[in-house]
Amino acid sequence: MTETTSGKLLDPLRLFFALWPDDATRTTLNHTGKWLHKHWDGRRMRADTLHLTLAFLGRTPVAQLDALTASVDAIEAQALELTLDQPGHWQHNRVGWLGPSQPPPQLGELVSALNAAIQQSGIAFDARPHVPHVTLLRNAAGGGLPACQPVAWSVRDFVLVSSRIEEDGANYDVIRRWSLT
Repeated sequence: MTETTSGKLLDPLRLFFALWPDDATRTTLNHTGKWLHKHWDGRRMRADTLHLTLAFLGRTPVAQLDALTASVDAIEAQALELTLDQPGHWQHNRVGWLGPSQPPPQLGELVSALNAAIQQSGIAFDARPHVPHVTLLRNAAGGGLPACQPVAWSVRDFVLVSSRIEEDGANYDVIRRWSLT
């Protein structure tokens, strides 16, 4: 269960599964966000919100959380080495991002396993094809795709996150963490 800073339980929860960077990776991603901001302007994402979404569930009743986590507990997925080396810009929503030019197969396997577990739990979710990326900028102008320093990320776990939209923007609470083998 997740509580707001005021202590009131949120129901339904706004949920997503993600790769959550360790402090060193988060610092490097934040540095890349600063660099990309110089090229594309826009609003930088706060360092504490940087992540790579694996599956977005959206509004989910708290009562479904146990079924969801039980389904995900059955996932056996491998740890992976992720190299984020490809900046990108989506014109339709003005998002500047960093992703892997060659996603490792373990990432696709994890996303597929998560999608199957979410379906098994009976929860509706956004099943669009997964495009692995870390959002670094919003309202970015875009332009040419500058070459950047790759960000190496040793991924050893994934998380279930609750998102709250507040006056200072999106705030995230990690609800649960699963280790990768």
